[in-house]
Amino acid sequence: MAHRELAMVRQIVMRLDGEAVVYARSVFPASTLDGPLLRLRRLQNKSLGSFLFSRPDMRRSPFQVAFLRGDDAYLPDQLHQNDKAWARRSCFQVAGKPMLVSEVFLEAFPRWKSATPLHRSRRGQVSVTIGSKRP
Repeated sequence: MAHRELAMVRQIVMRLDGEAVVYARSVFPASTLDGPLLRLRRLQNKSLGSFLFSRPDMRRSPFQVAFLRGDDAYLPDQLHQNDKAWARRSCFQVAGKPMLVSEVFLEAFPRWKSATPLHRSRRGQVSVTIGSKRP
């Protein structure tokens, strides 16, 4: 974003069976919100992801990942929790225009059950990296 550029910030809470599971925050620079992307101003309860992933010109940066305290200032007060929370963010480009999307996975987020259990000696090792391929 340009220095001192205005932006629209969209914050949502995704719920599963009434419980908050994901807090998402998107930042749209004012210069992004025109032409074919003007509709982003009026998403309301519609999915940003379905819009982004339907666009053949969409590009996504590699994820940046963080482990936040449960009472981190990034989370709205009503979403503070006892446990730490994993968060990720990435920059999307649609029609060459940027937007930043971040998600915090709250303690009620269902844990992924591994199809095959890991042996103790293999825990903590990274076998896959998420990101774009380098030329």
